[in-house]
Amino acid sequence: MQKKWWMESVGYQIYPKTFYDSNHDGFGDILGIYEKLEYLNDLGVNLIWICPFYDSPMDDNGYDVRDFFKVYESFGKLEDVKKLLDRAHELGIKVIMDFVLNHTSDEHPWFIESRKSKDNPYRDYYIWHDGKVINDKKVEPTNWGSFFGGSCWNYDELTDSYYMKIFSNKMPDLNWKNPKVQQEIVDVGKWWLDFGMDGFRIDAVSHLDRDSFVDIKNAKDKYPLDWHKFSNLPKVHDYLKMLNKSLFTTNDALTIGEVGGQATIKEAIKYAGFNSNELSMVFNFDHNWCNNLFDITNPKKLKTNVVDLKKTFNKWQHAFKDNGWVPLNWLNHDQPRLMSQYGDYKFPLQSGKMLATALYLMRGTPFIYQGEEIGMTNYPFEDVNDFDDISSRATYTYELEKTPDDPVRALKVASLRSRDNARTAMQWNKEEFAGFSDENPKVLVNRNYKKINVETQLNDQKSLLNHYKKIIHLRRFSEFKDLIVYGSYEQIDIENEYIYVYKRIYEHQTLLVINSFSRKKQVYQLNHYDIKNIVISNYDKQKIKNQELTLRPFESIVFEVKEKL
Repeated sequence: MQKKWWMESVGYQIYPKTFYDSNHDGFGDILGIYEKLEYLNDLGVNLIWICPFYDSPMDDNGYDVRDFFKVYESFGKLEDVKKLLDRAHELGIKVIMDFVLNHTSDEHPWFIESRKSKDNPYRDYYIWHDGKVINDKKVEPTNWGSFFGGSCWNYDELTDSYYMKIFSNKMPDLNWKNPKVQQEIVDVGKWWLDFGMDGFRIDAVSHLDRDSFVDIKNAKDKYPLDWHKFSNLPKVHDYLKMLNKSLFTTNDALTIGEVGGQATIKEAIKYAGFNSNELSMVFNFDHNWCNNLFDITNPKKLKTNVVDLKKTFNKWQHAFKDNGWVPLNWLNHDQPRLMSQYGDYKFPLQSGKMLATALYLMRGTPFIYQGEEIGMTNYPFEDVNDFDDISSRATYTYELEKTPDDPVRALKVASLRSRDNARTAMQWNKEEFAGFSDENPKVLVNRNYKKINVETQLNDQKSLLNHYKKIIHLRRFSEFKDLIVYGSYEQIDIENEYIYVYKRIYEHQTLLVINSFSRKKQVYQLNHYDIKNIVISNYDKQKIKNQELTLRPFESIVFEVKEKL
């Protein structure tokens, strides 16, 4: 099989706005990442993904790019990025950045030119449409909805036309059918790779093509959201093959695509199969919502659908076992915090360690999200004005329209799902503002930082942080390194709704990974195995009697075993 440097890497995602403030202005920055490289190196990661730091109006936290070749003023300067890259490479840490292909900001020079007139040379850089007339009234070209609510079209008075924007009004979609747009993006990517970047996480990559502009029939909503209108359409693969040939392969760049839009396994293999000639890997989100999140308002009522979660992991592991590679991530900047989503508030340490073991010993490249390694949790929102995220505000508005007499319910629903949960300040220590900044931060700080922080956990050998370090050491430096990286994955007892068990097998070595998702005692039979030793666990002593393992709440244990004949 293929072996690449990124297969043996352990990644860490950084949201620069909330990671660390180096210049004491209350806002995270590039030099803040630079100052924490020693921490990341000590943690054991050797690959970091940095979310957008381009110049931007920050309508959607930097994904609305105003200038691809400049750094947003509050993040620093290009010289800071170069300093970061040089030091990271000295430490053996590769760096990838977000590459935004689907859209720009409406303040980008291309769009400013595009909207000046219908015959402007940049007009065809975006998706413009005159709209249609119904009952003598001009309306949107189609009734398609946007991911952020409302129509996916926005009216522009200057030329009496509509431009497409499947995200916010300030994020007009690029027209990938235009060869000039394709070349512009290649030029942007080459510039950053020449600058020192090792690759890209490619944002919204599945949305580069559009269906024919026809209304969605029999829709219940005024602007129904139908992913099939602009997700995973055939032309996307043509564009990516072009990028792969002209940009990615020639620079040995790591490329990880974000493929939302309900991408199927078949589609994912088209994107990232070993022979696809498109991307190195794709992030998917099938495993992020295996619970009852969308049916509740009380976070204490969250219940993980363990069988669904196991089947989801098994599906992706099996599909890519011989024909590709997968990233392993519990969350990113768009999902609720792991401990609030799948952890247990009564057993935070045990469940946190179990979740780390369960995922990061699978086949694939781990991507830990900042703060996950210390068990950071969702933010306790008390006011809609706490939301910075545009989609969270849209969710609140949508839910309030459903129950206008119950704003408390709308806030609770939006809070549970909010992307802002993952975007609170990194909790470094017990000092004021969690050690994120010396000044009052311009970002949210979870008030539990005195209990949950890096400094406290570094000094506690039984902490969640130190468990993450042990997991990373197993993947990168132990005698089981090749097994964990390249070994096969075999899931066992898939219908068990409390225990998640799988084997990793490589040549003469076998690991048996056992994880309890239950608060109650569970029993697992070991009579098919001869146990050689315990590799890692989240309890000090194990209860094994007559080949029967008794699992305590959220117990996780990894055995090196030999299967009995």
